[in-house]
Amino acid sequence: MTRLLARSALTLAALALPAALTAQSRPPEKVAEAALRAAPVFDGHNDVPWALRERYRNVIAGFDFNDSTKAPDPGGEGPMHTDIRRLKQGRVGAQFWSVYVPMTLSEPQAVVAVMEQIDVTKRLLARHPDVFALVTTADGVEAAMKRGRIASIMGMEGGNSIGESLAVLRQTYDLGVRYLTLTHNKTLSWADAATDAPKHEGLNDFGRQVVREMNRLGMLVDLSHVSEATMMDALDESRAPVIFSHSGARAVNGHARNVPDAVLRRLPANGGVVMVVGLPGFLGEELRQHAAGRAGEQARQESLWRGQPAAVTQAMAAWDAANPPPKVGLSVWADHIDHIRKVAGIDHIGIGGDYDGMPSGPVGAEDVAGYPALFAELARRGYTQAELEKIANRNIMRALRGAEATAARMKAMPPIETPAVGTGG
Repeated sequence: MTRLLARSALTLAALALPAALTAQSRPPEKVAEAALRAAPVFDGHNDVPWALRERYRNVIAGFDFNDSTKAPDPGGEGPMHTDIRRLKQGRVGAQFWSVYVPMTLSEPQAVVAVMEQIDVTKRLLARHPDVFALVTTADGVEAAMKRGRIASIMGMEGGNSIGESLAVLRQTYDLGVRYLTLTHNKTLSWADAATDAPKHEGLNDFGRQVVREMNRLGMLVDLSHVSEATMMDALDESRAPVIFSHSGARAVNGHARNVPDAVLRRLPANGGVVMVVGLPGFLGEELRQHAAGRAGEQARQESLWRGQPAAVTQAMAAWDAANPPPKVGLSVWADHIDHIRKVAGIDHIGIGGDYDGMPSGPVGAEDVAGYPALFAELARRGYTQAELEKIANRNIMRALRGAEATAARMKAMPPIETPAVGTGG
């Protein structure tokens, strides 16, 4: 009997071996293709709405979203990274469109500007109903992708856009916004930013109210751009999964915009997701060091040639010619994903390209058409199809559903009320 069982086990193993070998021997491109066919990319951050503001002042009647490469470029940013053709090439099935406005605006101006950005996003999407579907829920994302549409959902970048008002936060939610990046590059009156001097050592009491109200609404708390202390406070406060809509791993590139390991280690308990950014300066440590060296040289030349800007310009041109910036390839993007997988686990990784919010993506993925190449690189490193599907959209879908489930549990909780500003007669 024992011999019979042993022979049966060997027979089953022999039958299973060809299938296992077939799976292992699939070219990386085929593994990536299968993963993206089953789970198209759900990208965490794209700045097309801001590009429309900069290039067209939001007057988009003449904008061709089928091919955006010929869009005006008054700021010298170069061709746009996103259009319908390249989104399809990139196997993008869902997109968080960023309705960003700059920190240079006063908060009342920022509230108006974010309304304009929500408006231009909706107008753009409505022009292409055969391509895009504006959605606000995880079920809506799934339904749109099943219909062959690119599910489109809005994220608001920078807490200045709510003007220190939970009422404005609630109204932006009603307009379809489903995440708020708590800060941008500047510290607010209620939250510290990663790239500015801290004032609160994280969140103050109002900042904690913002997180609680976002949980009650079902709006994802986005911790890209915030300081480490703010990340920790938000994780302490949030009952729902948090996201980083476009950040990398600080252990791979020490930029303050990236996520430190101490925060990554907390993500499994929270259920959160780091949507790994494609911005070369946040990916390549050598490029970050080059930028710091250039800034130091700029300061040195300005000190040497005070009041002589032409001399400074000439000196910096010579320095730039002698010190070209190092190239950053998509393999470094994969390095960040590897590190986050090691520290937080495969269930806490997504993709947040930041296209049209940077000069270019990394070499090999310069625009949104490059996602299949990134996933092929991951497959080349041994990621399975199931793991690639998690990175592409299953992890962020789980986090979005987690935010919705938290809101459902908090349904009986009344809105958090704060005094209105400017009530004098």
